[in-house]
Amino acid sequence: MTDHFAENGLGNAVAVIQHPAGEHHDGITYVSYQGPLEDPYVASFNHDTGEWFGPFKAGVSIMGKDPSRKIDNHGKPTMIIDDAGYIHIFFGGHGGLRALHGDNPLGNHHYGENKHVISKRPYDITEWEELDTIPPFGTYNQVVKMDNGDIYLFYRHGAHRSDWVYHKSTNNGRTFSEPVVFLKHKRRDDLSAVDSWYPYVTKGQGDEIIVSFDYHLCWDSAGAPDARGHTANRQDLFYMVFDTGDGNWRNVRGEELPMPLTREVAEAKALVARTGDLWTFNGSVALDPKGRPHIGITMGQDRGTKVGGPKEMRHYRWTGSEWVGGAPSVLPIANGDIVADSQQNIRFVLASQNQKGGGTVGWWQSTDGGVSFKRTRELLRRPNVSFAISSFIRNAHPDARIMVAERLRGTGRRNMYLLGDSGAVQRPRDETDQTRP
Repeated sequence: MTDHFAENGLGNAVAVIQHPAGEHHDGITYVSYQGPLEDPYVASFNHDTGEWFGPFKAGVSIMGKDPSRKIDNHGKPTMIIDDAGYIHIFFGGHGGLRALHGDNPLGNHHYGENKHVISKRPYDITEWEELDTIPPFGTYNQVVKMDNGDIYLFYRHGAHRSDWVYHKSTNNGRTFSEPVVFLKHKRRDDLSAVDSWYPYVTKGQGDEIIVSFDYHLCWDSAGAPDARGHTANRQDLFYMVFDTGDGNWRNVRGEELPMPLTREVAEAKALVARTGDLWTFNGSVALDPKGRPHIGITMGQDRGTKVGGPKEMRHYRWTGSEWVGGAPSVLPIANGDIVADSQQNIRFVLASQNQKGGGTVGWWQSTDGGVSFKRTRELLRRPNVSFAISSFIRNAHPDARIMVAERLRGTGRRNMYLLGDSGAVQRPRDETDQTRP
């Protein structure tokens, strides 16, 4: 037996922002990830029998086929199971191609084609069909299913200089509405740059969807003295709520927000914290039992590089009257997901790097509202590697909460792990390299 369930992950095979990457239903955990040639792969684990099934290729991305291009990583799959049991995968996009897809009415282009595939039979991962339901320009797919079965698909409608939108489906994802813009990109008049965003979208209480997001200052490449070229310059932290019942968006105080949201309104009405000189990388958001949001976000110095320097996880929470938190150096340089058991009891599962260059995945807990954290349980440790980590599996089984991809140095290939409270879900070693058409 071995700790990983597959050996054909590719690049950053999973990520927090593209979510959920898996779902548990009726004793079976279904997982999706980026595999060979940047195509989506799906596997399942039966908790009653202890048996793995798959992985199977669920679709074909137009990315990953040109050997002259680097692995793009923006087309990782996002998964949801509808109320009829059909499994949906959204994948393959990074803004689309003008030559192939025409003008993008809500932004610019880069590469790829956002696609939607669905299993041919309920709860069956062996065969898939592609549906023509969404525009080709999307990237960073995030999908939310409400209690009544409605499905909301959120994504950025293009490359960096594009609006963020959502589509709604009321018929188990067989058709979707036209895109609705909720975060607006627009030209700045004080800098040679464009406003852009990175949100994390998930279900809140009842009919609500909650959103944490940071701001991306997208600099011009040339043409002005202050043009800096593309960098990962993200900053500040924001929060808002979408009431799908009445269709309105509100801030944490319940004040209605005009849509689509612009930077000026976000700074005035939805701000959680200014980050100053620290760059950010947006994490996830969760509610505690009283419905108060807790946000995880990574923050750190940019070090003058285009990709930014190492960033440590930080925690913010709403007390009912104000945002508090952001204490530095209480959590490691890491990425992961958050659980808020109460205002005082907060837990993260984080993939981090240790000082000797090894990768660790484990739980960190605070019992004082985020003032301090300590590591409580280690789930996985490997020398000379790092890990890409997913958000939590939807409706997760305790033994299968999250996925990680082990970055093997010197290769784009990744070992894939499914981790739960007891550590890695194991698989017979001779099964882990099996891939099916």
